[in-house]
Amino acid sequence: MTASDDEDALLESLENDTENDPSLAHLREARIQQLASELKESKRLRSEGFGSYDQIKDEKRLMEITTSTEYCVVHFYKPDFNRCRIMDGHLSALAPVHLSTRFVRIDVEHAPFLVTKLNVKVLPCVIAFVAGVSADRIVGFEGVGYSEDTFKTGDLEKRLVGAGVLEKVKGAGDARVGEVLNKSHKKQRIGGNGDEDDDDDDEWD
Repeated sequence: MTASDDEDALLESLENDTENDPSLAHLREARIQQLASELKESKRLRSEGFGSYDQIKDEKRLMEITTSTEYCVVHFYKPDFNRCRIMDGHLSALAPVHLSTRFVRIDVEHAPFLVTKLNVKVLPCVIAFVAGVSADRIVGFEGVGYSEDTFKTGDLEKRLVGAGVLEKVKGAGDARVGEVLNKSHKKQRIGGNGDEDDDDDDEWD
């Protein structure tokens, strides 16, 4: 069941409760209107790419997204780098929790101009954009844990909240995003020669 399905079910439940207890009708009606408004906004955002972690294959399109979106998190990666795959997992967990922020990734091979312009030299490289301007940069796992074992999604979330690219969500944290992460895992140097030890940042020439 999707988040949208859960919201629809909640609305239906409130409507049924109102019919069963007319004395609370005015309170439930106000709550129903609030939820309906939030649901409408949620659906609009999801239709525009919010709530998901998307692959961008063209750097021109990436520039359009970062300049037209108030909050955007971009992961510059290479698919054969293990640390990039780890970062993907954490960003995939955060995306559905923070609907006001776009989460995207692009293979550095598809973004030679931006790699040079933004001086991306270590992978993974995550750049947070606010109103089209870089607000923070995470190089490797710097500041969020220096190995797979110590890297927690909640630490990444706090870092991005501090950068102003994520809104602090009440009740969010390792427990909430960890649940999303488990579901999603059913299964300045860029570089390296394939997968490297998790203790080393990947470099790319």
